[in-house]
Amino acid sequence: MVNLAIIFHMHQPYYKNLLTRETPVPWVRFHGTKDYLDMVKELEDFPDIKLTFNLVPSLIEQIQDYSKKTVIDKFLELSRKPAAGLTHDEKEFIRENFFMINRDTVINRLPRYYELFLKKLAQKSYTQQDYLDLQVWFNLAWTDPYFRERVPELKAAEKKGRFYTENEKQLILNKHLEILDDILPTYKEYVRKGRIEVTISPYYHPILPLLYSTNIAKEANINTVLPNVQFSYPADAKAQIKEGIKMYESIFGNPPPGMWPSEEGVCEHIVPFFIQSGIRWIVTDEGMLFKSLKIKKRDPRLIYQPHFLKRKEGELNIVFRDRNLSDMIGFVYNKLSAEEAVKDFIGHLKNINNAFKGEDVLVTIAMDGENAWEYYPNDGHDFLRALYKGLSEEKEIKTVTVNDYLNTHPPKRQIRRLSAGSWIYSEFFRWIGNPYKNKAWEYLAAAREELKKIKRKSLPVKTIKLAVKQMYICEGSDWFWWYGDNQEDFDRMFRMHLSNFYTIIGEPIPGYLSRSLYID
Repeated sequence: MVNLAIIFHMHQPYYKNLLTRETPVPWVRFHGTKDYLDMVKELEDFPDIKLTFNLVPSLIEQIQDYSKKTVIDKFLELSRKPAAGLTHDEKEFIRENFFMINRDTVINRLPRYYELFLKKLAQKSYTQQDYLDLQVWFNLAWTDPYFRERVPELKAAEKKGRFYTENEKQLILNKHLEILDDILPTYKEYVRKGRIEVTISPYYHPILPLLYSTNIAKEANINTVLPNVQFSYPADAKAQIKEGIKMYESIFGNPPPGMWPSEEGVCEHIVPFFIQSGIRWIVTDEGMLFKSLKIKKRDPRLIYQPHFLKRKEGELNIVFRDRNLSDMIGFVYNKLSAEEAVKDFIGHLKNINNAFKGEDVLVTIAMDGENAWEYYPNDGHDFLRALYKGLSEEKEIKTVTVNDYLNTHPPKRQIRRLSAGSWIYSEFFRWIGNPYKNKAWEYLAAAREELKKIKRKSLPVKTIKLAVKQMYICEGSDWFWWYGDNQEDFDRMFRMHLSNFYTIIGEPIPGYLSRSLYID
């Protein structure tokens, strides 16, 4: 029997400016309307399917911001503004930014949206109605097909296609907020029903081994070029885990059963932190299994079972994702028809079952639960529905949550020492090692030194808490991921967060934070 554990990772970094409450990008709202809720709602038609969802606390908090009205979303405000009242600069912003969605799978398939896109490319002027229709289509296109098919108002808006009114636009934007409001209650309901398992990550999605020490990068790859200054704050790693668990408990009322370490980054030094926090299991990439066991050849028998880490602090279970099958869904199957993709995937599972001759095995799929779908037709729904239908019909394949599987199949094999690495080639080069990433770590280290000094100041407790929060935000993995890829948005946001930290503690903002990190 193949026990299939599918884990979808839902993540956004912390975008919001703590001082102004503004979010410079709309990705929490848009992925909220396109990915998070429908992924659970889709299970209504497939009662035999069980899934695991990992929710990153920095995402949860920002979803809550919309319900609490504690965030200013420039994209939402410009969408709400009557087209007749848009200034020249606002019109230019809308023309330049309201096509930020996959062209091949979305824009090209929506006639009016495509027409407006071509008009922009041709540098033709827009009418007032063009701007109004673009305001609508940008937000409607980011609304998942699941809701565009099932919510009468959204279905009618998509069918109408053009010549929208201001009232129709407001209705669509209000539906966005209603969808966001429903995300967390729905996850909670499905957990209560036993349909899904929900796990958590460290709060602001930091690379825990690198918080422990940036020198750990050399343990993963001896050739890594380290920053000129070591960043080493194990207490921050512990705090990010602890705060993540607190967020989970505030939503679900009990501790999380498992944790997805950010970027599946692990090392021996942080194992005690998970155990002391009461985490039962973690997930990482199969490469980390073979690296830890010093095995060079891929061994399926080792992958398809849970393992355990026994330390003086206690025990921690660990499962390893099947990299090939996870990446097939994430990066390959979007190029096939839903039927071909599902046939191939289930064929692989049947081969695994045949190879183990009826033994119970655990196959773990762990992948990004949001970004993959924009490359699929119909936002991946055709594939997912075909997959769930196909899996429901298979007698030798059963979907399980990791926690349920561990209850009946406790791990038998121990890992003596967990090597350092992540889901990408079992090392950390995506977050450290090139000149830009290292410079970011050096900027962070300088700010973190300032945080150590604030105890000597007579700052209010509220200010100290805000400074700590801002520092933890700056430790998030995404800022370092994008350095070296000329992602100016993330450069600006990282420097904004670091600048805010200095403002919060009442210190001058270093001059280097006023210019792009790419400028020497």
